[in-house]
Amino acid sequence: MLRQNRQVYLGVDVGSVSTNVAVIDADTTEVVHKLYLRTQGQPIKTIQQGMVQLQAAGEWDIKGVGTTGSARQLAGVMLGSDVIKNEITAHAVAATHEIPSVRTILEIGGQDSKIMILQDGVVTDFAMNTVCAAGTGSFLDQQAARLNIPIAEFGDIALKSENPVRIAGRCTVFAESDMIHKQQLGHSLADILAGLCRAMVRNYINNIGKGKSIGGPVVFQGGVAANLGMRRAFSDALDLEIHVPEHFNVMGAIGAALLSREFIIRGNETKFLGFAVTDSTYTTVGLECQECSNHCEVVNILRDSEAIAVWGCRCGKFNLKREVTSHIAI
Repeated sequence: MLRQNRQVYLGVDVGSVSTNVAVIDADTTEVVHKLYLRTQGQPIKTIQQGMVQLQAAGEWDIKGVGTTGSARQLAGVMLGSDVIKNEITAHAVAATHEIPSVRTILEIGGQDSKIMILQDGVVTDFAMNTVCAAGTGSFLDQQAARLNIPIAEFGDIALKSENPVRIAGRCTVFAESDMIHKQQLGHSLADILAGLCRAMVRNYINNIGKGKSIGGPVVFQGGVAANLGMRRAFSDALDLEIHVPEHFNVMGAIGAALLSREFIIRGNETKFLGFAVTDSTYTTVGLECQECSNHCEVVNILRDSEAIAVWGCRCGKFNLKREVTSHIAI
């Protein structure tokens, strides 16, 4: 049972596949509650759903809020975030909090992959892959569904392999075709899945990790870190021990929460808007400005028909000091 009015910091990581929420104790920084929600192309609805579930989970005294992820700006204006940071920063902060001496962070989510190289707790190099899904969780989900196996059992089956086959892993189309070919040749499911894990790791190291000085300690986080086959494949390929944090699937949210804590401890006051976010109606309205050659795509965020944020305007013409909604057909 959670104690009443527990003082905590909140982190929210809104991505294309999942929206992750982490609540950390204000004093100990222990993760006391977390949520993993499917975004399903509806970040506003998912953020509100997360806040409803969080409110029902206990009595919280939220001292500060941080947001990260591809929809961090949207989440930030909805929640009244104190800190809005990119995923690289959030993941690095969470990993160094877990293992202060970490040198390499491998992060694979639903739609993208990242690598971060650190020295003395500072990110010195990083790379991201957001073009092809060959090395991401969504591709693993697709192949598990095609093979009619639960994604939760994927890694366990791969670990049973005695002779992993070689799968072409540079492209989702080629990888799937190669898997089908190996099935037709009679290779076991375990050998094919182990081969796929190795192919994904090979693709990751040769592309995202190309030219990077990968050294230990190595932290593996993101949803794909749950896959035991991927853990083994990384360990074998790098010849290094792979550390997987307890809360590997919400590390971005944990990092955002830790950043908000740092911000408030420095003497700042929180801008958190409270749980009223669940009662409001949010609308995103866009237009292409025609008044100069820039043709800016202006995005207006409305809360209960009132403008709360405007993005995309380069000249500053559209701002909250004037009635921006008069320019937009709602």
